[in-house]
Amino acid sequence: MPRLRVTYNAPVILTFSLLCVSVLIIDKLIGIAPVLFAAPPRGMFSMTNPFDYFRLFSHILGHSGWTHLAGNFYLILLIGPILEEKYGSFNLLLMILFTAFITGVLNALLFPAGLMGASGIAFMLILLSPFTSTKPGEIPLTFILIVLLYLTREVFQAFEPDNVSQFAHLIGGVVGSVFGFVGLQREGRIETTPVPPLDSNSDEKDDVTL
Repeated sequence: MPRLRVTYNAPVILTFSLLCVSVLIIDKLIGIAPVLFAAPPRGMFSMTNPFDYFRLFSHILGHSGWTHLAGNFYLILLIGPILEEKYGSFNLLLMILFTAFITGVLNALLFPAGLMGASGIAFMLILLSPFTSTKPGEIPLTFILIVLLYLTREVFQAFEPDNVSQFAHLIGGVVGSVFGFVGLQREGRIETTPVPPLDSNSDEKDDVTL
């Protein structure tokens, strides 16, 4: 019977998850999340403050509590490894960073409250998940249903007191998933030129020395 072993099967998703847990633990001890792991609100971004540029990306690591963290990562840990296997670790990391940046910039430009959490990343992964087994040029019905259900829930929640973060996460997730989908379509259009089989007769002729 083969021995079972635990594998680090999705390095980007697992490392991202561990970072978020670590940030939350440290935040509970010394309260660093609002300072380093929250995107600045409208009118509060400083072009001369390097930490504000960092926060445009780092806000996806910050969470307000364990419930907030668990609500995001039961989806991320479920869907993320499948997408990491499909797109590759490096490409998925680029999608996460791109989504984080877009979400952070939109929050700094449009919304009057700070933003933290990986909801935008979860939404991006949800939008990308139906395409893992889809041929280029096709739009699966499951994708349409997922978008309708998720958007309906998020839009209703957006009119609650935390509406700023909900809208920013939605927009960032959509932009990030479009980035990934376009990449998938381009990948599908790349055609490889088949290498013609070698002619054994010609090889034998080439090997003859006069």
